[in-house]
Amino acid sequence: MDFLGWRFFPLLSVLASFLLFYMKTSSKPSNSECSFLPYDRFWITSNNIVTPHGVISGAVEVKGGNIVSVVKRENQQWKLKSANVVDYGDAVVMPGLVDVHAHLDEPGRAEWEGFSSGTKAAAAGGITTLIDMPLNSCPSTVSEETLKLKVRMLDSASGFWGGLVPDNAFNKSALEGLLKAGVLGLKSFMCPSGINDFPMTNASHIKEGLQVLAKFKRPLLVHAEIQLDSESDLEENDGVDDARSYSTYLKTRPPSWEEAAVRELLEVTKDTRTGGPSEGSHVHIVHLSDTRASLDMIKGAKSSGDSITVETCPHYLAFSSEQIQDGDTRFKCSPPIRDSANRERLWDALVDGHIDMLSSDHSPTEPELKLLDEGDFLRAWGGISSLQYVLPVTWSYGRKYGITLNQLASWWSEQPSKLAGQDLKGAIANGNHADIVVWEPDTEFDLDDNHTAYHKHPSISAYMGKRLSGKVLATFVRGNLVYKEGKHAPAACGVPILAK
Repeated sequence: MDFLGWRFFPLLSVLASFLLFYMKTSSKPSNSECSFLPYDRFWITSNNIVTPHGVISGAVEVKGGNIVSVVKRENQQWKLKSANVVDYGDAVVMPGLVDVHAHLDEPGRAEWEGFSSGTKAAAAGGITTLIDMPLNSCPSTVSEETLKLKVRMLDSASGFWGGLVPDNAFNKSALEGLLKAGVLGLKSFMCPSGINDFPMTNASHIKEGLQVLAKFKRPLLVHAEIQLDSESDLEENDGVDDARSYSTYLKTRPPSWEEAAVRELLEVTKDTRTGGPSEGSHVHIVHLSDTRASLDMIKGAKSSGDSITVETCPHYLAFSSEQIQDGDTRFKCSPPIRDSANRERLWDALVDGHIDMLSSDHSPTEPELKLLDEGDFLRAWGGISSLQYVLPVTWSYGRKYGITLNQLASWWSEQPSKLAGQDLKGAIANGNHADIVVWEPDTEFDLDDNHTAYHKHPSISAYMGKRLSGKVLATFVRGNLVYKEGKHAPAACGVPILAK
């Protein structure tokens, strides 16, 4: 079954909006502090509105948090009935980004990144829908009880993936309880996750999980690496000095780890085909970095009818292993950033449609755990801190490949919305939620100490020190202007996105 086919099944009976900023529908002007705009009905105009049918010059009518019409500039009728107009001139008006892969670490590790700082960073970066991973919070979201713990402490909003781990994989009632409680799907690791209460799964666990997910028509997200011990042993060369070399870390997680995991996983995804025992479920491979055998196997599975998609991340598209300096542990992540030839093949696969979408894999921590002073790649905590920068990073590095605004909207809005079951998001179209980002593609800025960053620890981001193009001017969530010119709306008005 293809990706579009499996989404036709009803996934959510209740869709709630994301972020700290959510305003209930009203026919009256709003005085809510959730938005910089004091009214509930208005028009957004621009010469560059990204719609599913191309880029138009025109206007988007918003009422009660939804898009109620999209008209081209030559249609003058909208001017006759427009009282409140926000004109963005030549700036790009695009569907808000949907990030299906972020770690906000609350409860338990809010000192790494919490919902308050994380969702502010998302809004400043044009992200209007955010789905939180089941780890690195403490406890991990692996049961109905741990999900409720996370939901109870929120004063903002987010959607959630649950965890598929050995303790619940063979417990149908436990998995069903977690899914009924509202997670949008499940996530599993095929290698050690680094978090004690989130152990890795094998093909048997995944097979069982998919059969439960089939009933709910929700996806399984998989970290596809299998640890091959014969290839992870390092020679003892220079001790600590050797650990400061990125090439040393790169050898510990070779492409064969991804290849082995994908090969094993694809034996299970056959069950997702039409008529298979897990028909209705879907497998999504997160943060692919290997473009050798792994990508070819995924392409083959798609052509055979497996319900499967794959994402990569901006850091794999922006950086290459040859560029990473000794001791610069800001660049440590798993799978690792590979060489420049691999990066070129990733771009080719993305532009050609073999990679379906992008995500941030925003994975922050405290600066002390990155061991920036020691520069030890083998001991430092892995993860790229990136949530606020993914739109300008994708655009800045993608322009040389000729990427279009519609491709950007597909990778960051349309396809992730489908994966997460957010059927009223991901496109500027009649009836959809008014989730919109406004940005200037040609405006450059430097990520330095003078740049305002909203995520918890900007100093650990691998993007600091870069010059980027693509400044976010405004972010609307359900019609609320929640971010404007470097400032956030004063109030947090959110409810969780829960599937029912």
